[in-house]
Amino acid sequence: MVLTLASSMTTRYTTIEISKQDLKFSAAHFTVFSATERERLHGHNFRVRAELCAPVDDNGLCFDYQQIKSRLRKLCKSLDEYMLLPEHSPHLKITSNTDTYSVAFAEETLQFNHSDTLLLPIHNTTVEELSYYLLQVLRKSDNFLIEQRITSLTIAVSSGDGQWGSSRWDSAHAP
Repeated sequence: MVLTLASSMTTRYTTIEISKQDLKFSAAHFTVFSATERERLHGHNFRVRAELCAPVDDNGLCFDYQQIKSRLRKLCKSLDEYMLLPEHSPHLKITSNTDTYSVAFAEETLQFNHSDTLLLPIHNTTVEELSYYLLQVLRKSDNFLIEQRITSLTIAVSSGDGQWGSSRWDSAHAP
C-alpha cells in the first residue's frame, strides 16, 4: 500500500530541536536567594538548546536549520567568558565606576572589571532568567520567526547535567 499526501491537506507542523555540542558558554555568576543570602561566586559551562515549531513546506522542510544555529552560536559567544550580573535584581545595587562595577549586597561590596562583566536585563542569574533573556533576544533580533512562519519557540539553558530551565514563546499568545 502506498500512502500519498494530497497537497490540499491542512498545513502540517513539526517541531525541530536544535541541541548541538557547540551551543554553550562559560560564565561566572552568583544566584541571589534573598536580601541577605546568595551563592558564592562560581562558574558554569552553560548549554543552550532550542525547539521551534513551524509548518512543513511542499519540499518536506520547515526552514534552513543553519539560520537558527548561527543565531544561537552568536548569542552563546556574546555571553562566553564573562561575569554575568542581573541588572534588575531587587537585592543588588550596581554602580558603574570608571573601570569597574561596584555591587552592593547586604553588608558586602563586590568589584568587577567592566571588561570582564556583562550587565543583563534580568532579575537573577538563573537558568530560568537566562533562557528568558535568550528567547527575548532571538524574538527581537530580526524577522526570522516571522519570515520562517515559526509558531512557537522554546529556549532551554542548562547549568549542569540534568538541570535545565526553559522559556517559551507562542505566536498564538504573543503580545
